Amino acid sequence: MFVNKELMKGSTVILILTLLDGKSMYGYEMIKEIEVRSGGVFTFKEGTLYPILHNLEGEGMVECYWTETEGGRKRKYYSITKTGKLHMKEKQEEWKKFSSAVNKVILEVSRWKQAVLR
Repeated sequence: MFVNKELMKGSTVILILTLLDGKSMYGYEMIKEIEVRSGGVFTFKEGTLYPILHNLEGEGMVECYWTETEGGRKRKYYSITKTGKLHMKEKQEEWKKFSSAVNKVILEVSRWKQAVLR
């Protein structure tokens, strides 16, 4: 199912911070994890993810470090900071309030329409 990019804009930071709250990850790993956990609804491109990560790093919400893999390849991992955890919790509360309100309106309109049609 296609999801409007405008809807996704407001949720990218919370998705990334929530993933990183579980464990440190490298960029491609985050892209795949978000895609799998969302059932394919959210698909990020590297050109979308990395600017967000750089902004989050600049704001002190994530930090990064390099690790060498078994094959000798280097990977840049990102982890959430204390500042990032606080921001994530605020955004999660905001999201709960927002999604609850949207669901209430949708449900009330649906109930109203059913009552009118009877």
